[in-house]
Amino acid sequence: MGLTNNDIFKKLRVAHKLRDDDIVKICSLVDFKVTKSEIGAIFRAEDHPKYVECGDQFLRNFLNGLIIHLRGPMPPKKEKKSEKE
Repeated sequence: MGLTNNDIFKKLRVAHKLRDDDIVKICSLVDFKVTKSEIGAIFRAEDHPKYVECGDQFLRNFLNGLIIHLRGPMPPKKEKKSEKE
């Protein structure tokens, strides 16, 4: 069986040396509200009673926030003038 969203999230957390505070800030960059307790539930062992699976939406928002965190915000696009003008 392949990696779960939880596994991917855990690996990204370790690779980027992120703490719960960092993850909350990263998610806020894309207007995604998350609490430290929700993050803690995702990082628990699968057999723990309060374990929560990391959903696709959560991981997608975290990845989008991580991109902004690492690269910075996207610069505004310049409008192209038509050649007819």
